[in-house]
Amino acid sequence: MNIVTLSDLSRAIAHRVGVDVEEARRDAGFVLDIFGFDDRVIDNVLDPEDRQLFYILEEEGMLSTEREETTLYDGREWRTHYWQLKKEIILKYSKEKNKPIRTTILNKNQSIPSIEESDEEEVYDQLEEDIWTTRKLVE
Repeated sequence: MNIVTLSDLSRAIAHRVGVDVEEARRDAGFVLDIFGFDDRVIDNVLDPEDRQLFYILEEEGMLSTEREETTLYDGREWRTHYWQLKKEIILKYSKEKNKPIRTTILNKNQSIPSIEESDEEEVYDQLEEDIWTTRKLVE
């Protein structure tokens, strides 16, 4: 049984999402407060604003969703949605080097300089026309 600590989740968030350590620690504390000692939490406990963080972590592979369906006494179906911690992935990401994966956008044939290295006008000049409808992650 793997145990995910506040430090593990903070480092994983900082490494994968590309936020500073303080913000990652706040987000990790919030997530762990929601989960408590469980690996799974019901979706209804989240506010819409809070759920956004869970979607980001799901996109990065640190959380997953699942649902259960139950038939009520009157024949209706009832669905319950859950969030599940993916502990192995979180622990793997926490050990990565401190390098966010979203600093470079790939062109079809070449890599574009990171956003931090470009001035404001260069960033938009380097993008393809369909960039707003597609997204590629660097692994």
